Amino acid sequence: MSGMRIPRAVLALAVGTALLTGCFADKKSAAPALPSSTCFGVFTPAELAPFMGSGEEVRVDSPDDLGVNVSRKYARCNIDVDGRSRFTASIDRRPAGHVIVWGSEVEKHRPDVLPYAEHSRLWDSGVALVVNCKAAEGDFDLMLFLDAVPDEVKPEERRPVFAALMKKFLAASRQQTNCGG
Repeated sequence: MSGMRIPRAVLALAVGTALLTGCFADKKSAAPALPSSTCFGVFTPAELAPFMGSGEEVRVDSPDDLGVNVSRKYARCNIDVDGRSRFTASIDRRPAGHVIVWGSEVEKHRPDVLPYAEHSRLWDSGVALVVNCKAAEGDFDLMLFLDAVPDEVKPEERRPVFAALMKKFLAASRQQTNCGG
C-alpha cells in the first residue's frame, strides 16, 4: 500500500510544480528601474514610472540637457523597455512665426488646448506645444512634444498627467534655451 502512496505524492508534487510554474510564467515582470535623472535631466523616475510598463531592460537615449541653439536645432529623448518605445520627449528650435499645423494624427485624438499655452494640443497619450521666445540673438519658436504609452495611468488621469509633465518640460526648456516670453 505504501508503494501506491509514493507515486500519488510524486504525481501531486509534479502537478503542483507545473501549476505554480505556469502561474509565475504568466505573471508580468516588474517595471524596470529608471536612472535617477532622465530626459535632459528634467523628469524623475517617479514621474515616468507609470509609462514604463513591465519588462527587464530599460534604455534611455537622451542628451544631458535641452540646450538647443542656432547650431543644435533639436534634442530627443527616447525611453525603451525591452526594445519597445515607452516615452518620447523632444524639443525643436524653429524660426519665429512659422505657421502651426497639427495635422490629422494629432487632431484625430480630439485634443484639448492647454490652459497655459495657446498653441498647444493635449490628448490621452501625449501633448505638443509651440511657444515664441524672445532672445538677444533673435526671436525663435520652440516646439515641445511628449508622447508615451499610458497603459498604467487611469484614462481620466491621462490628460492631467501629460499637462503637468509638459508644464515642467516647458519651464526647463525656457530656462535651458534662454527663451524669454
